Amino acid sequence: MSDYQVVNPSTGEVEKEYPTATDAEVQDALARTHAAYGQWRTTSKDERAAVLHRVADLYDERADELAAIIAREMGKPLREGKGELTLVASIFRYYADQGPGLLADTPLDPAMGGSALVRKEPVGPLLGIMPWNFPYYQVARFAAPNLMIGNTILLKHAPQCPESALAIDQIFADAGLPADAYINLFATNEQSADIIADPRVVGVSVTGSERAGSAVAEVAGRHLKKVVLELGGSDPFILLDADDLGAAVKSAVRGRMGNAGQACNGAKRMIIVDELYDDFVEHFTAAMAKLAPGDPFEDGTGFGPLSSEGAAQNLLEQLDDAVAKGATVRTGGKRVDRPGAFVEATVLTDVTPDMRAFREELFGPAAVVYRVADVEEAVALANDSAFGLGGVVWSADTEKAQQVADRLDTGMVWINSAQGSFADLPFGGTKRSGVGRELGAYGIDEFVNKKLIYTPAAR
Repeated sequence: MSDYQVVNPSTGEVEKEYPTATDAEVQDALARTHAAYGQWRTTSKDERAAVLHRVADLYDERADELAAIIAREMGKPLREGKGELTLVASIFRYYADQGPGLLADTPLDPAMGGSALVRKEPVGPLLGIMPWNFPYYQVARFAAPNLMIGNTILLKHAPQCPESALAIDQIFADAGLPADAYINLFATNEQSADIIADPRVVGVSVTGSERAGSAVAEVAGRHLKKVVLELGGSDPFILLDADDLGAAVKSAVRGRMGNAGQACNGAKRMIIVDELYDDFVEHFTAAMAKLAPGDPFEDGTGFGPLSSEGAAQNLLEQLDDAVAKGATVRTGGKRVDRPGAFVEATVLTDVTPDMRAFREELFGPAAVVYRVADVEEAVALANDSAFGLGGVVWSADTEKAQQVADRLDTGMVWINSAQGSFADLPFGGTKRSGVGRELGAYGIDEFVNKKLIYTPAAR
């Protein structure tokens, strides 16, 4: 049985299998991407940008087809899949438009006299290890800036996303990217470790779990390879006050339930000041209860299945642990009575530190709501997490919200807004949520050689 399978989470049926790469195929891919680097790195920035523009156009043209693929692979409703593809196209266009300028020389003014500049150059072939929850977007935010730089890419996608992986590969080929500048590889974890160790590969980017990030970082560190790690999150949604409670509730629901709650930067912990807590819980619970899970291909589906049976089982175990230890289920908490990996939209209260739901990331349609006395308690609870990806602060007083944002141990904070992702804004976290940044000007700076060139003053 191959690791790479399309297992439809709406039905649990295995629809297609793809062969795992042989060791010989891995070695061949390494040789080809290394050879392609010699050509691609010398291609002009304008030519690279033109290829990225064509990639963006193809994502737009094939949006319906591509959204249907991931609806089958990981259960994303079609409307959400098309939204992901719109974002993907914007990322490629951003780096096509802004890339040449972002890679321009930076002049310096040496104290010793003379002239100096920093030139941004490619570094070589890279390995990308990508997850299943946003099959196109996660690849885009790694591939777009690095192809613009002139690096080449080996891409190991999630085993449950072979068809979207192949569709991405085809888009690059059809857009005119030189052969082997981007190679999709159905590799095993063991083969990935060998790829990282290979001297022809200079760095690795991972989006995934803490376990995956730790394993990759260990191998990369042993071989002195740079890593970018975008890992888990348990982001707080802090409600301090509200002129419009309905808007805050709507934002909280949106932040929690996008992608059936399977987003690393989704708002997972609702931290509500005492005077708003009861009203918030009432309205938030009612809104969550109205969301109906269903077939990702049907219009009106509130949210789709979890990505797999294993994902559903893990979430249900976390919920059962909380209930057994005294948590209150305000709505949901159970499997949906139908085939597939469906779990009800769930709201938990009275969660305490001895429960898994307090410390672990809930990767699915489940939220925890906490009551706090004041700002100080809200900040302390928000920071009482091993994760530090993002967070939301909601207040009618934006200055107060910004002051709270300054105190959060996270890589991103959104004020009076559900969290999102945009091509021109950096994405990344602190603590166990990872290292490095993707997107925006910061994302193109991760895998570049910032070469100093100094010329002494004429004598």
